[in-house]
Amino acid sequence: MAWMAWTNPTIIFFVVIASLIGGFTLIAIKFPETPRVGVLRIETTRGDRLFISLLGSAFINLAWIGLTEGISQWGALVVCLIYATAVFRWV
Repeated sequence: MAWMAWTNPTIIFFVVIASLIGGFTLIAIKFPETPRVGVLRIETTRGDRLFISLLGSAFINLAWIGLTEGISQWGALVVCLIYATAVFRWV
């Protein structure tokens, strides 16, 4: 991976994303689900909620970087986990 100049955090990030997608694929095969309507009033499946939580987490991290002026990203991770939990619970 040296030819791409990847850092360890970048590798971990993409491995986690790939693992989430793979895991959700296996769960969908083993336990099929019907879409449900949540707070947004649209039908969503587990995969839709994963996409919404990942997209929202990207924006949370960008806002964290822009608003906190160098404070550690661990706080953003906590906010993202709370956000993802809320998305999977109510969306």
